[in-house]
Amino acid sequence: MSDVFSFLISDPSDLNGVAEKILSTFAESRVFAITGEMGAGKTTFIKAICTNLKVIDTVASPTYPIIYEYKAVTSSHQEEKIFHIDAYRLNSESEALRIGMDEILSSGNYCFIEWPEKIISLLPDNTIRVNIEVMTNGQRKITAHK
Repeated sequence: MSDVFSFLISDPSDLNGVAEKILSTFAESRVFAITGEMGAGKTTFIKAICTNLKVIDTVASPTYPIIYEYKAVTSSHQEEKIFHIDAYRLNSESEALRIGMDEILSSGNYCFIEWPEKIISLLPDNTIRVNIEVMTNGQRKITAHK
């Protein structure tokens, strides 16, 4: 695995720096598959990423709507779409296709996916894999790689 990034955090306030590092390390990437057990902090981590991307909308867990679309303002003052996907409630990849998941994943916009194992074969080859592991001392180990 090239471009492996791993960091231990003790406090959620450390997430902004980790998010910034992941975005800069994988600057050409747009699809991020984020795994971790329930309560590991996937949504909290995505909120930190969205802060770094200058999202102007409220970032929340998309468990019930499955997909949230946010707007961010780029450095050139253009609006950019950011997709936050929670695949937890999807029953099949064909259900994901029916709601347009393939179009979203190939749109060129940032896509952050919680529970990506539900749609694994739909993910592009260049998807960045991010895992959040809860350590016994309560710290989080965040690992990202291509």
